[in-house]
Amino acid sequence: MLAGLADTWPARNTWAIDQLSLKYGDLAFRISQSSCKKISMKMKDYVSYMYLQHDEDPLYIFDDKFGETAPSLLKDYNVPHLFQEDLFEVLDGEQRPPFRWLIIGPERSGASWHVDPSLTSAWNTLLCGRKRWALYPPGRVPLGVTVHVNEDDGDVTIDTPSSLQWWLDFYPLLADEDKPIECTQLPGETVFVPSGWWHCVLNLEPTVAVTQNFVNSKNFEYVCLDMAPGYRHKGVCRVGLLALDDSSLEDLKMNMDYDKDDLSYADLTRKEKRIRVQEPITDPRYTTTANGVSKSYDLWKQGFSYDIKFLAMYLDKERNHYSSPWSSSNSIGPREMRDWLSKLWVGRPELRELVWKGACIALQADKWLDCLEEICAFHNFPSPTADEKLPVGTGSNPVYLLADCAIKILVEGGLEAAMYALGTELEFYSVLSKVNSPLKNHVPEVLASGIIYLDNGALKIVPWDGKGVPIVIGNCNLILENWKEDDFVFGVWGKKHFECRQAGMPMNEPINSAGCTSIWPFIITRRCKGKIFAQLRDMLSWEEMLNLTSFLGEQLRNLHLLPYPSSKNSSFSDIELKVKLPFADGYMEDIPTPEIPEEWKVFIRTLCRRKMNVTNRLENWGDPIPRTLIEKVDDYIPDDLTKLLNTFQAENGTNKSCKPCSWIHSDIMDDNVHMEPYRISTCSGGNASDPCLADNDCAVGNDHGDVDKSWCPSHILDFSNLSSGDRIYDVIPIYLDIFRGDSSLFKQFLESYRLPFLTRNQEEVIDGGDRFERLSYHAM
Repeated sequence: MLAGLADTWPARNTWAIDQLSLKYGDLAFRISQSSCKKISMKMKDYVSYMYLQHDEDPLYIFDDKFGETAPSLLKDYNVPHLFQEDLFEVLDGEQRPPFRWLIIGPERSGASWHVDPSLTSAWNTLLCGRKRWALYPPGRVPLGVTVHVNEDDGDVTIDTPSSLQWWLDFYPLLADEDKPIECTQLPGETVFVPSGWWHCVLNLEPTVAVTQNFVNSKNFEYVCLDMAPGYRHKGVCRVGLLALDDSSLEDLKMNMDYDKDDLSYADLTRKEKRIRVQEPITDPRYTTTANGVSKSYDLWKQGFSYDIKFLAMYLDKERNHYSSPWSSSNSIGPREMRDWLSKLWVGRPELRELVWKGACIALQADKWLDCLEEICAFHNFPSPTADEKLPVGTGSNPVYLLADCAIKILVEGGLEAAMYALGTELEFYSVLSKVNSPLKNHVPEVLASGIIYLDNGALKIVPWDGKGVPIVIGNCNLILENWKEDDFVFGVWGKKHFECRQAGMPMNEPINSAGCTSIWPFIITRRCKGKIFAQLRDMLSWEEMLNLTSFLGEQLRNLHLLPYPSSKNSSFSDIELKVKLPFADGYMEDIPTPEIPEEWKVFIRTLCRRKMNVTNRLENWGDPIPRTLIEKVDDYIPDDLTKLLNTFQAENGTNKSCKPCSWIHSDIMDDNVHMEPYRISTCSGGNASDPCLADNDCAVGNDHGDVDKSWCPSHILDFSNLSSGDRIYDVIPIYLDIFRGDSSLFKQFLESYRLPFLTRNQEEVIDGGDRFERLSYHAM
């Protein structure tokens, strides 16, 4: 507890409750309460409630958006000089997690026992009133608190009594050795809460306070550890050794390899020595409770250390940290995490040693760097420089930008999914090389591709062009044995069948590639000069945006016109896919095979499987889908899914569809469109036919001078999500992510694409009375 840090703040004189009510009375602030819904009250109404209420657990203002609601409040205080460093500052706007709160509450209100999110540290300065604090060191769970850890994603939920209830009902049960560190905070005093410390706060009087959480060099690795996927390490970080079963505790005793002379361990030992150890209380009414909390204390003393080396022992090394499910309680998502580390790597080079340690914990960056170096050596590329050893971008696969090439290691979804992603991409490049499509000039050239795998501790590489099945993959039993060696076994048709199989599996059920967790496909493409659209969006002129829009329309049309691999020529054509669905009574039933064109059969079967458990999947997905919409989902899906195809019978008796099946990129977003710089004088009107790079620095993406250049679209990137199906599906990411819903840009795009998206063989089918057959329904 620190004094004097707020002596010069205007808030010391102006943040009295009545003054705040007078100045901000008509503004609404967020209320903290047990409901998951966000509730707000006007300041004047809340102050009236404070003076009139007699609640046991009162409402209190706990607002992380107070700076947006009343910006002048931010001028009334400063971050104390001890806590200036906050590494989350490099994240912009909504990417940055909540970090500051205005706290106003009457007596009896407060914060129940918790550990701050993502193991961040916090400071809390009181402006008026009195607060009572109780704190426990990391790993000591307070009496009356139960922690649940989800074994799938590590999400931690806490059952705890209210602050007042804990002080009244549980505190009296504690022996002296089990009591928390306690203090009473007075106006002008600041409490610092380090990473991982349990704390509980009770307002003794009406109070006003401000608090901020932060990440600095001291707790950075802990925050990265908490973000990492898995569950055991998260439980140990909060619950200590109580999170482990007996066998894990025995393993701990045998494998303790952390340094007990480490400063953090020594500090913890000194704190223990200051605690008075007495016999547990003997009152029979409390024997069980008291002995239980003393057991927690004994476990805590067995060897638990809040040291990053100790805690990192419990990371799941086998889990792929790049694409495994993340806990919903993480303060940022995996994409934001990768972006955060990348921005720190580029913007704070003095912290690179620390950032690298965090990236190894959260992203397994050291493992992927080993793979990168092996790939470079195999293909005689220069070794990656210090600037190049951290993956770039926010996607779910590690991507590295070297001087002249881009290397992507495919890990998302497990080995089988990664094989189909690369196989489909290579089949697409094969088709592209055989036709005279203008799209060739706007897709990065493939330099090499292959599979890297771990064999007896050593990394090995097998080149692979997408055809046939490499021996290392054949040994994994991912495919049947009778495929032709010259076929694209893992091409687009294989991918469609794989998606169909996956559609019938429960959410998050692992893909069947057991024993193959140390095999990763990779692809090397020539590096594009310039920048991705995501980096340029805010600086482009309207003319440049229209030029980009026309470019996307033209190239998307070129993509959709490419010859599509026929299912009849596919190695899957000789095998009838048997799709069976589980029903509630335990029996299995075949999906009826409708009379539909061959190229759409797998597509319809996949939709049928997805439809069977759509409500369950949406419920598991959670926010932002309202319950009322989930209950009505069946109203939006036709009973007969073949209506989506607008099928008809041709003169020769074969079944045809008004909807052509074609290649679709399915992921054209702002990070998958590349643009090259031009001198304004040579690129008027956005003409991209005569490229003239402005200078070499800009060509490799340096920031200086961008405002003086014109940018023209050059390439579409990342075809690992390439699929097949309805062309109109490709419009969704473009309209939402590139155009941000701008109707004039969308109109320009459609004119450049040159509609129709559908082949209008039968007008009456397209515009018929059934809504599922209307083009407007298909678009939605």
